[in-house]
Amino acid sequence: MSELRCGSCREPAQRPLDWRCGACGSPLELELPPADRATFADTAIDGLRRYGGWLPASDPVVLGEPRTALVELSSKAGTVRAKLEGGLPTGSFKDRGTAVTVSWLRGHGANEIVVDSSGNAGASFAAYAARAGIRLRLFVPADASPAKLLQARAHGAVVVTVPGPRSAAGEAARGALDGAGPDVAYASHLWQPAFLAGTATFAYEVFEQLGGTVPATVIAPLGGGTLLLGVHLGFRRMREAGMIDRLPRLVGVQSTACAPLARAFRAGDADAVAVAPGPTIAEGIRIDRPPRSRQILAAIRETGGEILEVSDDEIRSASRALLGQGVFVEPTSAAAYAGVARSVGGDDPGGAVVVGLTGHGLKAAGPIGEILGA
Repeated sequence: MSELRCGSCREPAQRPLDWRCGACGSPLELELPPADRATFADTAIDGLRRYGGWLPASDPVVLGEPRTALVELSSKAGTVRAKLEGGLPTGSFKDRGTAVTVSWLRGHGANEIVVDSSGNAGASFAAYAARAGIRLRLFVPADASPAKLLQARAHGAVVVTVPGPRSAAGEAARGALDGAGPDVAYASHLWQPAFLAGTATFAYEVFEQLGGTVPATVIAPLGGGTLLLGVHLGFRRMREAGMIDRLPRLVGVQSTACAPLARAFRAGDADAVAVAPGPTIAEGIRIDRPPRSRQILAAIRETGGEILEVSDDEIRSASRALLGQGVFVEPTSAAAYAGVARSVGGDDPGGAVVVGLTGHGLKAAGPIGEILGA
């Protein structure tokens, strides 16, 4: 059976519904099934559950998660391949991690989950909790996207708005655990290790879609880091299985309004310091200090990658460029596309550059209307 263990001090968790180390407070890691080439993919299945042999053992909660499209796009830096994560059931990449996390938690006795989110994760957890028959309490910043909150409420989530920044919603959610019963689990995607096992499937799909090769670079929006950490985990496990001999360069893109990881990266620091988030149209990456900051910085440095900052004007320009190529994504996703031209490149200029476009444009119709002057 998969086990939970602290990523810092290596102490085992006391129970499967724990969300952080009881000894040092660090995020936990999930010990996954061995990375065996023979169990990598079930060729009779498409989508996320194709990789069930490499996911935590559980009775899966599914919504028919498909393999998302990988399409060629032109950019200022040349041709890139964009992975359209808006094709997942609730319209964002979060479904990869949520499907695995809810399956894990339900399989270990959770009957209620508490989540904090600025939008996409909350909508995703609401859908999968409804599918699993689990109650959900969702704590959100007061300025969270109305469309995403409507999506969560539609699935029966109890939504609690919290004044202040995204971090305040997290504090309120964790406070709600005081006195809660043993069947209540904190399921923040920023902390839950099962979430990373799910987002690792992004890497597995890209590998297969590129004909069994590794891209030169993977670029993604960077807020809590759960996509890039999942990509790092996925390619690292493929290397352990002897399927590949190198990792892709990882590039994270932050907003200039909230860039704690970019600042730490430039300074050569091992950890990030919390910043005061400013306003930005890229609300999905407006996180003042991710709990897994050390892990994110280490993963990006290991791959020879980088962390970039882009302005709202650059995001608006990138959004318009994507719309002109038929791709409708929320501004947070457009931030990654804006980062393509900023990336200095790696040692494999002929290799594929893959950009994760993490959420559908209908998630943010208001901001996109503003971008278009509508």
